[in-house]
Amino acid sequence: MFARKPLEERIADRVAKRPPLKEGRHFEHRPAFIVFCVVVGVVVLKFAGALLIMQLGVR
Repeated sequence: MFARKPLEERIADRVAKRPPLKEGRHFEHRPAFIVFCVVVGVVVLKFAGALLIMQLGVR
């Protein structure tokens, strides 16, 4: 009735067309790398701010 392949087959075809991953690269997907850096930056800033507040004795 429908001419489309099932979703699983379409995904498998797309994955099969991709080139092999390059050795030594951890982030193939650039937006994932950017989100990772932002999250790590927020965590570091949070800890630095908490340390600064504790050192200043602000309550």
